[in-house]
Amino acid sequence: MDAREISLLALNDCQRQGGWSDAILKKRLASAGLDSRDGALATQLCFGVLQNRLLLDFYLSHFSNLPLKRMEGRVVEALRMGAYQMLFLDKIPHSAAVNASVELTRKHCKNPRAAGMVNGILRNMERNLNNLPTIPQTDPVSYLSTLYSHPEWLVRELLTALGSEETAKLLAANNGQAPMTAMVNRTRTTVQGLIQSLEGEGVQTRPHPWLSNCLILEKTGKLERLTAFQEGLFYIQDPASRLAVEALSAGPGMRVLDCCAAPGGKSFAAAICMEGRGEVVSCDLHPHKKKLIQAGAGRLGLSSITPMTADGKVFRPEWENAFDRVLVDAPCSGLGVIRKKPDIRYKDPEPLKDLPKVQREILATAARYVKPNGLLVYSTCTLLRRENEGVAEDFLKCHPEYKADAFTLPEPVGFVGDGRVTLWPHRQGTDGFFISRFRREGESLD
Repeated sequence: MDAREISLLALNDCQRQGGWSDAILKKRLASAGLDSRDGALATQLCFGVLQNRLLLDFYLSHFSNLPLKRMEGRVVEALRMGAYQMLFLDKIPHSAAVNASVELTRKHCKNPRAAGMVNGILRNMERNLNNLPTIPQTDPVSYLSTLYSHPEWLVRELLTALGSEETAKLLAANNGQAPMTAMVNRTRTTVQGLIQSLEGEGVQTRPHPWLSNCLILEKTGKLERLTAFQEGLFYIQDPASRLAVEALSAGPGMRVLDCCAAPGGKSFAAAICMEGRGEVVSCDLHPHKKKLIQAGAGRLGLSSITPMTADGKVFRPEWENAFDRVLVDAPCSGLGVIRKKPDIRYKDPEPLKDLPKVQREILATAARYVKPNGLLVYSTCTLLRRENEGVAEDFLKCHPEYKADAFTLPEPVGFVGDGRVTLWPHRQGTDGFFISRFRREGESLD
């Protein structure tokens, strides 16, 4: 199998199985055994089609007499892949893009006439690339939804929060590629030590522009093959997640609880901040994720982490008033990580309406575990106000023993005077993320 075939099958799997594109593509790539160059092309094609699906469908519908929804799924994906290459990838000849889609249709689609139809639609589109239909601008919601391939309900919410100019910048950023950022395991190496190890194996590195002990990596190939990875010198984490741990202000000797920890990055960051002294209890609801945290902590040599299986909504009496710091990185809609999971934007929004209830329950339970004068941090990787500010404000109303607590993060964030901040891909270059810090009033029990 080549890159285009892997991409086609992965896109079809996403549509039929409802799984996440990153996991499905990773599985397909592993089974195909493509080299790094073809793997990169397959990833670009798969993610590119998902990032631009509504726009591609708008154009394809103009050149097809048959509605896309009446076509076989693999036929539609072959059309989208061909259109995406012609519209967005300058280095691929249009003829190669069309021919590949036609051949994939012939190989994988049931209707024997489908290949001819794909050829006709894409050839017609190719002849009119300088005369493509104009997206109607009468309705800003519909226009932005089509241009940047985000569902109208989400565009509407973002327009309310940001206005039209910033919403357009955010949507464009969502269709970009998130940099790979590596956090230095300071318990085992230094920034310079990690740079030397990585560059010795051909990885390109540069310091993150504003976050210390963080490197941006390029040309990594398969991470697991790197000696620095095997030796636990770094772990991959978005800067926004690291900032949630910075807000936690965990120090050596403290007892810290990470309530919804998998895959463990924030627990790792906390343990490193604590210099391996103290304890980080790292919990997740699912047993297999406990093993994931355990494996990561073992690779990094972070023996202060205690992985556990626990339901964040269920109160544990033995933890009452037992932790100096508690982090609730709550289950959420995930709409801040669209750059990494482009298909998350297309998920049914209806189930998302119940998330604030779950988030409030977990946060209320976790609040009982904090020592007097201790800190509680609530974070999500979404940009929806009802899951962020709404939950934080409701928590403060229901828990008078807690107050919003100011904190300072590295620039460009800086001082957070009201105790909560939203990070935006188009502003800070991070995942979309919300962080809110509360301090429990009262004298310390120590």
